[in-house]
Amino acid sequence: MAVINVGLAGRAYDVRIDGGLLGNFAQEAAKLFAKPVVPIVADKTVHGHWASKLEASLNAAGKTPAWFLVEPGESSKSWSQLQALTDWLLAQGVDRNDNVVALGGGVVGDLTGFACAILKRGCGFIQLPTTLLAQVDSSVGGKTAINTGAGKNLIGAFHQPSLVLADTDVLSTLPAREMQAGYAEVIKYGLLGDFAFFEWCEANGPKVLAGDTEALTYAIEQSVAAKARIVAEDETERSGRRALLNLGHTFGHALEAETGFGERLLHGEAVAIGMVLAAKYSARLGKLERQDAERITAAIKNAGMTAEVSKLGLGCDGAKLVDHMRHDKKATGGTVPFLLLNAIGEAYLDKTVELDDVAAFLNDELGAA
Repeated sequence: MAVINVGLAGRAYDVRIDGGLLGNFAQEAAKLFAKPVVPIVADKTVHGHWASKLEASLNAAGKTPAWFLVEPGESSKSWSQLQALTDWLLAQGVDRNDNVVALGGGVVGDLTGFACAILKRGCGFIQLPTTLLAQVDSSVGGKTAINTGAGKNLIGAFHQPSLVLADTDVLSTLPAREMQAGYAEVIKYGLLGDFAFFEWCEANGPKVLAGDTEALTYAIEQSVAAKARIVAEDETERSGRRALLNLGHTFGHALEAETGFGERLLHGEAVAIGMVLAAKYSARLGKLERQDAERITAAIKNAGMTAEVSKLGLGCDGAKLVDHMRHDKKATGGTVPFLLLNAIGEAYLDKTVELDDVAAFLNDELGAA
């Protein structure tokens, strides 16, 4: 088992990575449940695949699960679902000393984490991420949120989990498209600060996507370790260090907004195209060698994902996408910060980007053959 500690003063927690963790859940989290009933929030699809393993572990330890099921997809990160969940948690008698379990991908983790952040001014929660994207990224670091009509993740809080258990076995039921989308976030960690890991991703992507246990575990471990280091340095994204984790996200969130935050474009797919756009724009500014931008594009394509925004058939212009960026939660004083690249493995935050130039750049990309 790989164990990575997220070292935050007074709020440190472990991320444990191994196969079989759901079946051993009661033992792994034994110290975190004092009451006989364990509240669990789960994606309906995930519940169908893995609830029995979790229930068997809890029952053997004398615990009974109470389930709150949510529909898959970003639409569940809503005001109405947040209200329904908090009402349910209150009805379950959850108090500040309790821990709520989040079983699912990033949607379930974000929704549950935010509900726990605000319930009685804060109770605990445990992340059981069931997608590759959630295991390498969203389950770690304490960002929780819901979506609104104005944009993605605009209402939220920093609220760290008590424990994260990344069971690699659960990825066996994940569709190939979801695995590919999650792998975009793995590649991201190489791009933003670890050239050697990017090279490893180039060579080992097919193994990870095929579910090779050794390669998959290494990819998750390296990604989580990188994120843990950054979160420990800049938990609430104030110094600019944690902002590096948003590589590809400014472009990506604009694409998600334009496509309606739905199945048409998954978050990881949007981030993949966003990283390609960030690389190409960095090359446009003369910061990144064009062959490196091409290498990044090839890495995304080799992982089975679309790398060209022109292939999305958006039917909009660059100005429309830039307008979405203006509503990004990281925008301040009319300025949108961009994560760009000086080199592969060397990302930097640029707060001087001209949005008119970004719109012109996107017009070129949207019209590319």
